Amino acid sequence: MSTIDWTILIGTLAFIVVYGVWKTRGSKNLESYLKGDNDAKWWGIGISIMATQASAITFLSTPGQAYTDGMQFLQFYFGLPIAMIILSVTFIPIFYKLKVFTAYEFLETRFDLKTRSLAAILFLVQRGLAAGITIYAPAIILSTLLDWNLGATNVFIGVLVIVYTVSGGTKAVTQTQKQQMAVMMGGMILAGIMVVSMLPKDMGFADALHVAGKMGKLEIVNFDFDINDRYNFWSGITAALFLFMSYFGTDQSQVQRYLSGKSIRESRLGLVMNGLLKIPMQFIILFIGVMVFVFYQFNQPPIFFNQVEMNKVAVSEYAGGLEQIEDEYSALFLEKQAALKTMVKGVNANNELVVATEKQKAMLAESKMDELREETKALVKKVSPSAETNDKDYVFMTYVMDYLPVGMVGLLFAVMFSAAMSSTASELNALASTTTIDLYKRSINKNKDETHYLKSSRWFTFLWGALAILFATTASLFENLIQAVNYLGSIFYGTILGIFVVAFYFKKIKGNAVFIAAIVAELLVITVDLLNRFEMAPSFLQMGYLWYNVLGCLLVITIGLLVQLLLGSKN
Repeated sequence: MSTIDWTILIGTLAFIVVYGVWKTRGSKNLESYLKGDNDAKWWGIGISIMATQASAITFLSTPGQAYTDGMQFLQFYFGLPIAMIILSVTFIPIFYKLKVFTAYEFLETRFDLKTRSLAAILFLVQRGLAAGITIYAPAIILSTLLDWNLGATNVFIGVLVIVYTVSGGTKAVTQTQKQQMAVMMGGMILAGIMVVSMLPKDMGFADALHVAGKMGKLEIVNFDFDINDRYNFWSGITAALFLFMSYFGTDQSQVQRYLSGKSIRESRLGLVMNGLLKIPMQFIILFIGVMVFVFYQFNQPPIFFNQVEMNKVAVSEYAGGLEQIEDEYSALFLEKQAALKTMVKGVNANNELVVATEKQKAMLAESKMDELREETKALVKKVSPSAETNDKDYVFMTYVMDYLPVGMVGLLFAVMFSAAMSSTASELNALASTTTIDLYKRSINKNKDETHYLKSSRWFTFLWGALAILFATTASLFENLIQAVNYLGSIFYGTILGIFVVAFYFKKIKGNAVFIAAIVAELLVITVDLLNRFEMAPSFLQMGYLWYNVLGCLLVITIGLLVQLLLGSKN
C-alpha cells in the first residue's frame, strides 16, 4: 500500500481507539460499566446491534459469497424482522422488569441457579470460541494481503479492542460502533460505486445487470424445500428465525446492546431498526460482490485469489504445469468475454436467439474455467498440504488492492479492521459481563463491594481478550468465514433458545427437567452434527447446520416435557 493508504488506515483506527477511551473514561460502578448508565437512544442501540453482528467476516466473506453463489445468501435474513418483533413483545419487557445485567439472570428467577449457570456456560463456550474466529477470520486474510505475520495481526486487532473495551465497558463499545459503522458502510458503498464506474465504457449499469442475471447471480429467492440446503426461503424463514431468536434474545453480546437503552421503547425501536435495515444492508454488500463478479467477466480474474499460495506454486516443481493451466485459462476467459459482449448486444437488440446462443457459450467457458481452477487448487495442495483452497474470502480485497485508487485501498482496509474491532469489542464486553454477574459474583465470590466487581469486570474483559487472541492463533479456516460463525452458533444456540422458550411459554416445566433436557439436547445436537460431518447420518437426520437451531430448541421442549412427567409436578 502507499503512504497515503497507510495514513488513512492507521489514522482511522487510532482515532476510534482514542475516541473510545476518552469519551467513556471514568466508569465508577457496574451499572455504568456493564449497562452504560442506561442512557442509549434507539438509533444508537440499532447501530450498535448492527455493528455487533456485522463483523469483518461480513465484509470479507459476503462479497466473495455473492461472487461465487450470487444473491441467494440474502434468504438467510428473511426471518430477522419476525424475530425482532417477537423479541420486542416477549423478551425485552421481562428483562427490563427484572432490571437484569445479563439475559441469564432471568433463568434463575424462573428455574434455579444451576439452569442459569448452564445457559451462561453454554454461552461462554460458544461466544468465547466465536471471539477467536472474529479476530482470526480477518487476520488470516489481511495478513496475507499486507504480507504481515499472522500471529502479529491477531495480536494487533485484539490489543486495539482490549484497550478501549477494558477502559470504557459497554459505553465504549456503543460509542465507538457509531464511528465504525460509518466507516464500514461508507467504505463499502464507495467501493460499490467504484466497481460500477470501472466497467467497460460501452457497458451501462443495465447491461451489467443483464450479465449478472444471465450468469445466475441475481436469483434471490428459492422456494424449493430441501433440508440439506442451507440457503432457501424456508430455511431463512424458519431455521434462521430460530437462530436470530436465540442470537438476539439470549446471546449476551446482543442483549447487552439493548439492555443499555433508556427505556423499553428505546430498546424496542433499536431492535426494529435492526430488523428493517439489516436486509437492505446485506443486499448492498451482496450486490457489490455481484458487481465485482461482473467486473471480472471483462477483466481477467486470478485463477486462484490467494496470491501467496500461488507464488509458492510458481516457484515449485509444478510451475510448468501451472503455466499451461494459466494459458488455457486466459484463452477461455477471452472466449467467455467475447460471448458475453455479444450476448449484451443481443439483449439490447431483443434478439433472443443470439442471447441464448452466447449465454450457452459463456456458461460453457465458465464451466471449463472452473475445472482449471480446481486443477490449480490441486497443485496448491501438493505444494502446501495444509493450505486452504477455498479462496472466496480473498475475492473482494484482491479486487480492492489490484484496481482501486490510492486512498480507497487504505479506507477499505480500515473497514475490515473496524468491523473486526466492532464485533470483537461487543463479544469481550458480553463475555466479561456474563462471567462477572452469572458466575463470579453469583457463585464464586458473593460478598464483595461494587469496586471489587468493577475491577473484576475489567480483568475478565482483558482475560477473555487474551484467550480470544490465543484461540485465533490456533484456529483454522472453515469452508467460508461467514459460515464458520453461523455454524458455531447453530451448535449451541438451539439449546439456549429452548431453555428460554420453556421459561416463557411452558410454565409446567421446572428447573430440574429443563436442566436435564438442555444437557441431553446439546449432546444430541453435537451427535447429529458429527454424523452429518462424517456422512454417517440416516436420511431423517441429514440437514444443513441452520436446522440445528430448530432441532436443539425442539429437543429441549420435548425432552423437558417428558422428564417433567417422569419427575412429577412437584419436582
